[in-house]
Amino acid sequence: MLDCGGKVLDLSAPRVMGILNVTPDSFSDGGDFFCVDAALRRAEAMVAEGADLIDIGGESTRPGSAGVDAGEELRRVVPVVEALARRLPVPISIDTSKPDVMRAAADVGAGMINDVCALQAAGALAAAAETGLPVCLMHMLGEPRTMQHDPVYADVVSDVAAFLAARIAVCEEAGIPRARLIIDPGFGFGKSLTHNLCLLARLDDLRSLGAPILAGLSRKSSLGAVVGRPVEGRLAASLTAAVLAVQNGAAIVRVHDVAQTVDALRILAAVSAARQG
Repeated sequence: MLDCGGKVLDLSAPRVMGILNVTPDSFSDGGDFFCVDAALRRAEAMVAEGADLIDIGGESTRPGSAGVDAGEELRRVVPVVEALARRLPVPISIDTSKPDVMRAAADVGAGMINDVCALQAAGALAAAAETGLPVCLMHMLGEPRTMQHDPVYADVVSDVAAFLAARIAVCEEAGIPRARLIIDPGFGFGKSLTHNLCLLARLDDLRSLGAPILAGLSRKSSLGAVVGRPVEGRLAASLTAAVLAVQNGAAIVRVHDVAQTVDALRILAAVSAARQG
């Protein structure tokens, strides 16, 4: 169980995190939910479809993307977090690396911090500790503008595990207990197609770190490379990847297509129960 700002996230079964980008330039849905009303309608629809939490991002982290300053990110996300936290029964996650955004989002009801930089930005570690919220630590090689420029690993799974273990230790020293941490291997963040496939195949190896695993594969270019389809044609690939991630140890899958993912995981659960019964 995770206490997400007063809303409980039960991780005794796999959970679905719905993606809500309030950005003009995210790779899949940039600009679609850029105003509060549109964001609220989309979030309510995802909860109705079975989302267990909603992840709000105000800055694109797609490969090659440019950053935005804290003021612009605050303008984008704070009204949306506040509206959703009041209206929705599920926790709201804030997808940010900026300490000012972490604090402001927590103040208006965010229940989790989802940081692609694993609290490495100046002041982020202290800000996250101050909020008392659960934190998802993600691995990324480099930064969004350059992360896909020929990424190299000795062994991608071992290297990612070592990075996440080190960040867990830093968080514990800063007063964020392991019980409040989630880890994300960062599919597509400084990884080649081969790296992503190896991570998915060996995702279970990361369970030794003692933190729930979040997997974000939805509509990603690595899936497109395998099936040869554009973003809008990757539903089947995304569902397959989500099921494989859960089979291989993921506690949370971060997705765009909530209803379809919920259905796929229900089938997986039913088959697993039948096998055990």
